Amino acid sequence: MHRKASLPSKVCPVCNRPFAWRKKWAKDWDAVKYCSERCRRQRPAVTAT
Repeated sequence: MHRKASLPSKVCPVCNRPFAWRKKWAKDWDAVKYCSERCRRQRPAVTAT
């Protein structure tokens, strides 16, 4: 049995809440930035100057 405290975690840049590793993110954990689809859609727009 795994404990949630032993799993890696990150902080979502949109809502500033911590989120833990999930099995569905196992292959691309390094690329995961947002805790949910909702936060991903609300990410700040990048403006080019």
